[in-house]
Amino acid sequence: MAEEYLQVITTTDAKDTADQLARSIVEARLAACVQVLGPISATYWWEGKVESAEEWLLQMKTTADRYEALAEHIKTHHSYDTPEIVATPITNGSADYLSWVRAETRPRE
Repeated sequence: MAEEYLQVITTTDAKDTADQLARSIVEARLAACVQVLGPISATYWWEGKVESAEEWLLQMKTTADRYEALAEHIKTHHSYDTPEIVATPITNGSADYLSWVRAETRPRE
């Protein structure tokens, strides 16, 4: 099961942006589920100075073979110049849930 399934995260600057991105990802079958959490507080380096902002976190469940398409979708539809896209392997989980993730990330014909 290791590295077959992934949890991918990104952030956005507004809830409506996060909701729109989440919906487009699920509709494209790039993730079976996207959870939107927030607001969260982010502090980071940007263009030579420390910035702070309110953001919304998107947690996506997908398969490793859908990662590249998901990352490209995020880059294409994201408002940030350099969106956070981080994938963490799901090394263990409910077999029923992970089977659902696999089924819902298959392109429909």
